[in-house]
Amino acid sequence: MDYSAALDQAIGKLHEEGRYRTFIDIERRKGAFPRAVWTRPDGTETEITVWCGNDYLGMGQHPVVLDAMHEALDATGAGSGGTRNISGTTVYHKRLEAEISDLHRKEAALVFTSAYIANDATLSTLRKLFPGLIIYSDQLNHASMIEGIKRFDGAKRIFRHNDPAHLRELLEADDPAAPKLIAFESIYSMDGDFGPIAEICDLAEEFNALTYLDEVHAVGMYGRRGGGVSERDGLAHRIDIINGTLGKAFGVFGGYIAASARMVDAIRSYAPGFIFTTSIPPAVAAGAAASIAFLKTAEGQMLRDQQQLHARILKMRLRGLGMPINDHGSHIVPVHVGHPVHCKALSDMLLADFGIYVQPINFPTVPRGTERLRFTPSPVHDAKRIDQLVRAMDHLWSQCKLNRSVAVA
Repeated sequence: MDYSAALDQAIGKLHEEGRYRTFIDIERRKGAFPRAVWTRPDGTETEITVWCGNDYLGMGQHPVVLDAMHEALDATGAGSGGTRNISGTTVYHKRLEAEISDLHRKEAALVFTSAYIANDATLSTLRKLFPGLIIYSDQLNHASMIEGIKRFDGAKRIFRHNDPAHLRELLEADDPAAPKLIAFESIYSMDGDFGPIAEICDLAEEFNALTYLDEVHAVGMYGRRGGGVSERDGLAHRIDIINGTLGKAFGVFGGYIAASARMVDAIRSYAPGFIFTTSIPPAVAAGAAASIAFLKTAEGQMLRDQQQLHARILKMRLRGLGMPINDHGSHIVPVHVGHPVHCKALSDMLLADFGIYVQPINFPTVPRGTERLRFTPSPVHDAKRIDQLVRAMDHLWSQCKLNRSVAVA
């Protein structure tokens, strides 16, 4: 086999379909979020505004987080030096897990190197704990959940997105005595829509099923203390396992699950993705713990309120221009383009001509024909930056002769 030719063919296919992904070199400036410096391919530098980051509240540059990380770095050095089972559990890891379990009002928490790994490792391990388990998964669950469920050696059922009636049909068709688990999300990040948590919990109780909720795009962002949509809606106590990330609203790195002490003990004892992975650096754990603690306070609530306000303003102004936005009331602002080449071209022009960085979202992240630009305003994307973005979008939409006043379901 000509391996080089096969690689060229695979990469060429992405280019032909207009969905080859290009990394741009940016350097965030401490204290200047959301500004960054873009190093162009010719080596010149340009100041830009990042509009697609997942550091939703700017906590990645908050003094409380940086001070905690500096203190831990000076005290312990860089890496943890091992897996959690072999010398990689420090006081910082224990402190972080205590903050997480308190955040979600659960007995225990377990930190992984990412929320992807937390989903994959946990969901794929459950068969070992519950023989005969059937997993029911929302059709639009994140790739990490899908991967974990694929590797799960047991029965799998896919229910239509946010459709409790279809979920009921699937539950009714299976053996009432079989152990069951329903896996879904609180916010689906590509459209910004909310999962029907209460209805799914009702079904779980009726059919004696466990609940597994991915709150990755909601932790830090919703609830009185940042515990996510399940906290906001008073439903966290009805969720058996909550998955979250430390790399988005908390602004650091890593992922976790929060659950009963017995569930956490079983996962940490059986999940290869946890057992055989070096633990996150102590400085990272310290920063994440400080971020969670800060966002539980009234100051954290002020950041959440400001972020929600800016998201509403941006959606209102884009909608006023007839932009095809999808507004489900969350902090995520997707603008549908519907063509991979056009989506990439708009992204490139926003960056090169207006200093606005928003990454195009193409297949397989979203279905073909639903390509989009996905904006994530923060508390410091102020009125001036929102105005610059709206004017740029208005100009490019006209220049490229794209549709306006298009309803998006």
